[in-house]
Amino acid sequence: MVKEIERAGLPVVHVCTVVPISLTVGANRIVPAIAIPHPLGNPNLEPEEEKSLRRKLVEKALKALETEVEDQTVFED
Repeated sequence: MVKEIERAGLPVVHVCTVVPISLTVGANRIVPAIAIPHPLGNPNLEPEEEKSLRRKLVEKALKALETEVEDQTVFED
């Protein structure tokens, strides 16, 4: 679905926990998430730490969204 949305002219960021799957399906902008049961957070952290972690992931995804890419790109730290 990611490729079809991009084909329509809308950039997409695929936030995922298993990067090889995103590469296989052809996502262009890939942001690795935290873990399969909690991709966008870590319930074991204190609330403020988790909020900071989530903010960093969202900011990374927004940066990926505004980045022009030619090929598949994984946006690591």
